[in-house]
Amino acid sequence: MRDSKKSEKENLIIDAAERVFSKVGFKNAKMEDIAAEASITKVTLYSYFQSKENLYMAITHRALQQLNDIFYKVVDEYRHRSGLDSTLALESAFISFCESNFLYSEALLEYFALVRSTSIGEDQSKLTDAVKESIYYMKLQDIHNLPYKLTAKEIARGIQDGSVHKDVDPMFSTLQGWCMIIGFVKIVAASGRSTMPLFNVSLNEIKSSILTLARNALQTNITK
Repeated sequence: MRDSKKSEKENLIIDAAERVFSKVGFKNAKMEDIAAEASITKVTLYSYFQSKENLYMAITHRALQQLNDIFYKVVDEYRHRSGLDSTLALESAFISFCESNFLYSEALLEYFALVRSTSIGEDQSKLTDAVKESIYYMKLQDIHNLPYKLTAKEIARGIQDGSVHKDVDPMFSTLQGWCMIIGFVKIVAASGRSTMPLFNVSLNEIKSSILTLARNALQTNITK
């Protein structure tokens, strides 16, 4: 019962932190603001989360968990369809996830940038003490490759069922697709809620183009 109440309290604090970070951004957010939003004292907040960085890692972990759950759902829904259809559905789901969750998409992009800058976590000198001590950073490391692996697995399934070109490299194509999507996410983040971000180009048209390019690349092996 005690663990259940603790987990519930942690989730309420993370909810409050999400609202504060969404309003003012991570850099401008203060722990006292998060405590006030959660209707708790600052002392209580620090008893659950010892730093703002740990809270941000908690939000990032929640975001990645939700994305992984979405990917599992897509894989399950498309298990009787071609690997190509499943792969494109995964990419579309990732784009939609980022479009509807600005804070989550920002947090994930920053986390993956952190992973790259630390040589996939090997160079601890790149991490702050707060991140090093974050249990959520440790949890993230356990699951951060899952979206890539699920996508690559569906591409490999597509090669087997003939819907994907036999010479396609599953992981190369996965990373290529993610590069395109991350570029789209950055445009979305810069555009806010506008559907016509740059030079009056529709976000929906860009999204459609990304998926078309992905389909063509997977079917014809236009990857290298």
